[in-house]
Amino acid sequence: MPEHQIEYVRGLPESLRQEAAQLYDAAFGAKIAVAVRRPAARIDLISKSLLPPFAIAAISNNRLVGIAGFHTSAGSLTGGMNYKQLISNLGLFQGNWAALVFSLYERKPSPNELLMDGIAVIPQMRGQGIGARLLSELNTFARQQGYNKIRLDVIDTNPAAKRLYENNGFVAINTERFGYLRWLLGFGASTTMVRCVATASQDDRRDFV
Repeated sequence: MPEHQIEYVRGLPESLRQEAAQLYDAAFGAKIAVAVRRPAARIDLISKSLLPPFAIAAISNNRLVGIAGFHTSAGSLTGGMNYKQLISNLGLFQGNWAALVFSLYERKPSPNELLMDGIAVIPQMRGQGIGARLLSELNTFARQQGYNKIRLDVIDTNPAAKRLYENNGFVAINTERFGYLRWLLGFGASTTMVRCVATASQDDRRDFV
């Protein structure tokens, strides 16, 4: 599908919340499954936890084809997945287990830094530049809000995502290893990557792929 048929909007339209939850689960469900095994329960939890203002959505024919979440000091796309929501959705025992697992993933943005909170594209639309365009839109948002860099974390079992980030200006600065927790988390390392926020002229020249 040609890119001009895709609209990129800031904020997740409420009508697409369920689609966003399903897409987010398809992309990151393996990580969340450590805490919440049943797919239906995961999707319900994600749907109730999404905070629409903290996203950039790619929309085609009123359907969600891609999403990029971000995290600032004001909140994050998945910021509603807090302790109260976990207990409400999952009950006391499983909710506490989920809170413990999610604490291992927790990252907070530094001053002047936009932290990514997941990026995903529906399978049938991958390879068409949507992920790169979402990163470009995030850069524009970060620049307009006065941030000087964008940071993300990518796990070692997702090399395709790492290639996307490298191709779009992100540089690895640190790798945290979880060897003793690999049996639990399903991955053994997480690499932190950063990209300086491009100016408008640099954005115009960048060849997003």
